Amino acid sequence: MTAFSLPEGVRHWPQYFSPAQQQDLLDMIRTAVTHAPLFTPTMPRTGKEMSVRMTNLGSQGWVTDKQRGYRYQPTHPVTGKPWPPIPQILQDLWREVANGVAEPQACLINFYTDDAKMGMHQDRDEQSFDAPVVSVSLGNSCLFRLGGTKRGGKTQSIRLDSGDVILFGGPARLAYHGVDRIYPNTSQLLKNGGRINLTLRRVD
Repeated sequence: MTAFSLPEGVRHWPQYFSPAQQQDLLDMIRTAVTHAPLFTPTMPRTGKEMSVRMTNLGSQGWVTDKQRGYRYQPTHPVTGKPWPPIPQILQDLWREVANGVAEPQACLINFYTDDAKMGMHQDRDEQSFDAPVVSVSLGNSCLFRLGGTKRGGKTQSIRLDSGDVILFGGPARLAYHGVDRIYPNTSQLLKNGGRINLTLRRVD
């Protein structure tokens, strides 16, 4: 399905989750969001709002704001309550693809409207980079851009569809990556369109 060779440390599983499993995941997310509502993160220093809304599952959650910047914390920044637990289906995914690494501590949930994007960035706020980053796509497809470990290098693009899983580990753990665009009307999973991305990480 991918038209080129992925860099060492990157793996892509098209349609890892069946349509029924995707619906189960969506139902779990909807339940979790009633306890940990989606919020709009802001960039450090500038306070500029990101184009995605987010929340988290797990013992730690990734957040960002103007005052304190990028970080993990055990509570929701608005409600002050602990994050809901990571569902078993995602724990099972991690165990299958992460090669024996200790269980994930965080599952970042990003909701993209059909006009949202995510600039090129590294996932580097964790204390250790030994564990991979495992990402699940739900809803409309996206054009996912993948680069190397240094900013400004050569990039490749992959279309990620609903149910796809992609992993960054080893030499690609700090690869730059982003979302260039969402393809509207490519999935019926989310009745109002958009895309949900679930990112599993080990924090320490």
